[in-house]
Amino acid sequence: MSAKPLVYVLSDSVGETAELVIKAGLSQFNGDYNIHRVPYVDDKKTIDDTLQLVKETNGMIGFTLVDPVLREYTNEQAAQLKIEAVDIMGPMMAAMQRFYKIDPRLEPGLVHKLDEDYFKRVEAIEFAVKYDDGRDPRGISRADIVLIGVSRTSKTPLSQYLALKRLKVANVPIVPEVEPPEELFLVDPSKCIGLKIGPEKLNDIRKERLKALGLGDQASYANMQRIQQELDYFNAVIEKIGCQVIDVSNKAVEETANIIMHMASN
Repeated sequence: MSAKPLVYVLSDSVGETAELVIKAGLSQFNGDYNIHRVPYVDDKKTIDDTLQLVKETNGMIGFTLVDPVLREYTNEQAAQLKIEAVDIMGPMMAAMQRFYKIDPRLEPGLVHKLDEDYFKRVEAIEFAVKYDDGRDPRGISRADIVLIGVSRTSKTPLSQYLALKRLKVANVPIVPEVEPPEELFLVDPSKCIGLKIGPEKLNDIRKERLKALGLGDQASYANMQRIQQELDYFNAVIEKIGCQVIDVSNKAVEETANIIMHMASN
């Protein structure tokens, strides 16, 4: 027997619903458990193989199968093998069928299809975090939009805001001492957007940033000569890429995001 009790999750979709229900039940008991998920089940052989594994490891099983044939087969085989099995969907669907007097659609994974918008948003947010600030140049080719700009041009908040609109955004910082990634010059220029800002405005923003960090405003980060050098380099990179540019000097993040979404939809 395993050091930790084993609970198997069998599902004709990803198995998330069954696992959440099982975890809720397990939370009422002391001890530690291992949960093993078996997703996208659509045949009896997978059920047989899983039940045999459950038997060998002295585990129990919870399952969500909308196909009545597979559901009945799982119940029957589990009973024969004397396996503790919990039919999570069956009784509920039967009750709903009696109450509503209509037949179920018997289509796996509908809850995820209904929540597709939510999952796309989560995926876009994770993408924005992973490919923030040029951490991984591979994100440039995978992104819906690539934001390019010097430090403090709202690249990160823009990426997160656009992610809430289900857009996958990578952003790339432009620094004179660092050669931009090669991927930036290979991607479709229509996906790239340069974030332009006036030197005086950038100087004010950077001074405030230094104050917030408890640093003096004499650092080169907020030096006008340094800022102009960065902006000149930014202009050269943007010209080489041939992408569109938005002046963010006096724009809120939401305003800039709306402009970008309009560009992306055209």
